[in-house]
Amino acid sequence: MLDSVFRVPGTRWRFGLDPIVGLVPGLGDLATPLFSILLLLQAVRLRIPRVVQVRMLLNAAIDFGLGALPVIGDLFDFAWKSNAMNLALLERHAMPGSRPTQGDWIFVLLIVTVLAVLALIPLVLWVWLLSNVRLI
Repeated sequence: MLDSVFRVPGTRWRFGLDPIVGLVPGLGDLATPLFSILLLLQAVRLRIPRVVQVRMLLNAAIDFGLGALPVIGDLFDFAWKSNAMNLALLERHAMPGSRPTQGDWIFVLLIVTVLAVLALIPLVLWVWLLSNVRLI
């Protein structure tokens, strides 16, 4: 319901309650993470592979982080359907013996790499600044 309950007439484009509830300050920023927590708890209970759990967590974190931005976050909620993605991951990996896909690993490694690069940017800028600025 949060991601794809409504369809724009004449199109294949769907959206849910998430972007609508997101228009209410505070309430919208809590609805999606709460549902995401329930999906993650179910993934843990079903012993979904850890890398898939991390992927689900990252989907939810991206939705929460960017969805919290005023106006931009509301528009982002129309496109990024983390709960639908996480539910699909949960259904795909809920069978005993299911293994993470190469796409799961690529997604997690890509996000971790991006976060590492973003974390290093201030350090590199600080070192560059200290090496090029001379105090008189």
